[in-house]
Amino acid sequence: MTRKSPLDDPQSAAFAWARYRRIMRFMFMLTVGLVAIAIALLYKFGAEEVSIHFYIAVALGIGFTMLLTSALMGLVFLSSGTGHDEAIEDPLRKDD
Repeated sequence: MTRKSPLDDPQSAAFAWARYRRIMRFMFMLTVGLVAIAIALLYKFGAEEVSIHFYIAVALGIGFTMLLTSALMGLVFLSSGTGHDEAIEDPLRKDD
């Protein structure tokens, strides 16, 4: 039989998802800042003769990569931090 996950409790789940949203808000602000710094450095050090499409591609590439990575890592922390990982039934686990 499957064990009950701590995320089944509404209070525990609300706390965990609030923490996840807080982490994502911080990572979004950090991403915006780093994209702005990257674009400024590219412009300052000689990339001003390139197309606007270059800057758009750099901003989207950096932004998408950082946000996707932080979202996935945040979900790993959410799952591990709430005890959700221990609630699974592992048929390959050998209990002594």
